Amino acid sequence: MPWNMKDYPASMKNLAKTTRKKAIDIGNALLADGYPEDRAIPIAISQAEKWHADASDEELHQEEKAKNPQKNDKHETNPNTKKLINAKVAVKYQEDQWIVISEGAERASDRFDKKSQAIQRGKEIAENKESELKIYKRDGSLQETRDYQTDN
Repeated sequence: MPWNMKDYPASMKNLAKTTRKKAIDIGNALLADGYPEDRAIPIAISQAEKWHADASDEELHQEEKAKNPQKNDKHETNPNTKKLINAKVAVKYQEDQWIVISEGAERASDRFDKKSQAIQRGKEIAENKESELKIYKRDGSLQETRDYQTDN
């Protein structure tokens, strides 16, 4: 069920107002793409907190002044989402950076100078997706696989 600023998951109540607005908007987009609520909520919160940490003062001000998200807001849907929801996450070295990318995705979700940073971000994503994290060496060979799948 989509959310708004008056009706949202309890886990979002302690977020700053701008972060909560962003989390609701992200969460609603994930729901529109077919994510189940129990997976959309932690992903939305994590992405909104990351956005807030990286946002400029101007971006924060714009979000504060922006219209509040509504339950009936339309979101573009991605036809590849169904396969990416459960896709394994990989940390690879590419173009002088460590990237975090879901298998089957066209673009990396994040890029880092340090492998340890990429692994930490990959772990967060894999845990949220309840997927596997594959960590590769600089030469492209598989170093390690971590399983974050839960048995329900």
